[in-house]
Amino acid sequence: MTEALDLFFNASLWAAVLRIATPLIFGVLGALICERAGVLNLGIEGIMTMGAMIGWLSVFLGTDLWTGLLVAAAVGALIGLLHGLLTVPLGLSQHVSGLGITLFAAALAYYLYRLIVTVGDSPPTIDPFRPLDIPIMSDIPFFGPVFFAQAPPTYLALLAVIVMSYVLMRTPLGLAIRMTGESPHTVEAQGLNPTLIRIGCVMTGSALMALGGAFLTTAAFNSFFPEMVQGRGWICIALVVFASWRPGKALIGALLFAFFDAYQLRLQTVVENVPYQLFLMAPYLLSIAALILVSRRAQVPAALMIPYRRGER
Repeated sequence: MTEALDLFFNASLWAAVLRIATPLIFGVLGALICERAGVLNLGIEGIMTMGAMIGWLSVFLGTDLWTGLLVAAAVGALIGLLHGLLTVPLGLSQHVSGLGITLFAAALAYYLYRLIVTVGDSPPTIDPFRPLDIPIMSDIPFFGPVFFAQAPPTYLALLAVIVMSYVLMRTPLGLAIRMTGESPHTVEAQGLNPTLIRIGCVMTGSALMALGGAFLTTAAFNSFFPEMVQGRGWICIALVVFASWRPGKALIGALLFAFFDAYQLRLQTVVENVPYQLFLMAPYLLSIAALILVSRRAQVPAALMIPYRRGER
């Protein structure tokens, strides 16, 4: 028991929490902005897989790491455009379209990978992002390794939380996005186009989702394999509800799940005679419990999953 409690004071645990949370932060922000505009995007798992593959492949073929992230975001936005066109102007089922996007993007990612890359006994690798070594700051006991020795995309994810919080809550654009998810006809009455707003939000959100996948192959690991997203997309969908569609709470939710995950990995080394499967289950069980407690008070955007047709009331 003492060893389990001592883990809480281990800087490597909290550094791992930020690292594990990074793809979740990108993913949950992407899902959040889609749903704030009234569109459910269940394509997140496939988009993250495609982002992981495209980001890695770009670097493998010779671009730098930042360009790899940019290419991944662009491809994610294109997939978001497809989902947006199917669900907004055509009004197709957002559930069916999202699941179709997941199957299509994941399968296409694996097909392109096998088509372009020669895979031998072990998967090819790239030189990934390295943790920053910020002078003086990274040498601060405990806090230095946790906050000032992370890979650059982690800081990009934290910056994205700040930017999205400001844009959604304090700008006319954010008000238009929020009202599109609540009452698109009110937005239409103000002379704005809810269709374009929704498609733009789906493209932006899908780009963020792809960045979450690209982080896995360009920073967390250095190679691609098809199962590497491992359900993170579905976790992000749940975290949006946990966050009550607010970016700040989305960050807390991502960090909470990441803590459960990082803690159970280290707990396996100090607790004996317990099946490891129980440790693997723990982050998901605890996240479900937290989701149940919080979601009872969550206010869903009123027009979420409701098709918008111009001129109709």
